[in-house]
Amino acid sequence: MLESENRLTSRIDRLPDTYSFDQRDFKAPNADLERIIFGSSEYIKDGLLPLTEWLGESPWSTRMIGILYDLWKHVLVETHYGNIVSTNVEVNGEMLQVLSRIYWMTGEQKYLDWAIRLGDYYLLGNQHPTRDFSVLRLRDHGCEIVSGLCELYVTSSFAARHKKEDYQPHIHEMLDRILEVGRNKDGLFYDAINPQSGEIVKDRIADNFGYTFNGFYSVYQLDSVDAYRTAALKGLGALNENYRNFDWETGSADGYADAIEGVLNFYAREPLPSAAAWMDSEIQVMWSMQDSSHRPNTSQWRSSGVIEGWHGDGNFARTTIMYCLWKTQGVTAHPWRSDLQLGAVREDGDLWISLTLEKDWNGVLKFDAPRHKTIMNMPFDWPRINQFPEWFTPEKNENYELIDFSKEREQTFSGQQLKDGISLSLPKGVNQFVLKRIM
Repeated sequence: MLESENRLTSRIDRLPDTYSFDQRDFKAPNADLERIIFGSSEYIKDGLLPLTEWLGESPWSTRMIGILYDLWKHVLVETHYGNIVSTNVEVNGEMLQVLSRIYWMTGEQKYLDWAIRLGDYYLLGNQHPTRDFSVLRLRDHGCEIVSGLCELYVTSSFAARHKKEDYQPHIHEMLDRILEVGRNKDGLFYDAINPQSGEIVKDRIADNFGYTFNGFYSVYQLDSVDAYRTAALKGLGALNENYRNFDWETGSADGYADAIEGVLNFYAREPLPSAAAWMDSEIQVMWSMQDSSHRPNTSQWRSSGVIEGWHGDGNFARTTIMYCLWKTQGVTAHPWRSDLQLGAVREDGDLWISLTLEKDWNGVLKFDAPRHKTIMNMPFDWPRINQFPEWFTPEKNENYELIDFSKEREQTFSGQQLKDGISLSLPKGVNQFVLKRIM
């Protein structure tokens, strides 16, 4: 699939454009660089980057690096700080997110240098998101700049300390103003505001609140500004009481997918019981939309497994995977079967695992790893869009005891063995285990 995508869609160097299978050619007759830059940025941030954070080095990461390099080969927007790829805040916000992570993954200075160009442009010039914008979107297609600048701020704190000091007052100014004029009474963000006047431009509540809270929480982790953590806790703490079955995005499953994604990322850092209850409720609402979408013009997809017949359906799949990984604490079974029901919970540092089968199963259980370190080489696991949160991650040099209750048997494994996978032969029925770290 990837080979075909690369072959068919690459239009300007390795930058992709929309390909039409009906036309057997590009959908648009002309190669519009601005359109291609936007699509390339979206493909990296929403597609290739999360795959890379999960898989590590692969053909997908090679494709990502190639597109990213060619994006910055075509930097035509001149600024006092060097050329940048675009004046579109969504594109530049995505670039800040991507570059801040790829710098750590590769160790190549150019990625940080490109990100700093963007950081200087928005924080040190006359493009500050709350000081200079007349409209600031706090939902997708705009909020990326807020979390992107926060990701650069985190990275500069470890890799370019002088830039962290330059950026700090401007980052705090941005976040403080958003808290002042950008929230409703429950602490959730409006779709769009005028940050200069404080006017609410669009008073619908943003389904992407979690993306913005990622930035607030990251800066809290660095600078210990309690107001930023408190703001996130307030917003997410209001969901279960006030936002069940809430119409986030005019009936679309995509609104639920993005809202639940944001809460999952935050819950991995701050496990609020009410947030867990809300996710358990709202994932059912989202799943109910498969084959029965509420939106107009979707009846053609019923009984097909398709949700709404557009690329937002991918967000439905992404959030489903994220939710299931939470419910298994990152444990996966290979080979998977439709009769196999796997679940896991943590309690007092131990991992309790249940595996229910309708017939005997021979396979491998694999445990997650601290991927922010092992794959991304990041200094810490800050909350960020398009990640698969880490739940239970055995340390590779520690030893763990697996107790099988049905066989009353104990086995010892290293963290590395758990990550690589442990072989099990299990009978049909309910199989229960507890995994304990050996102190």
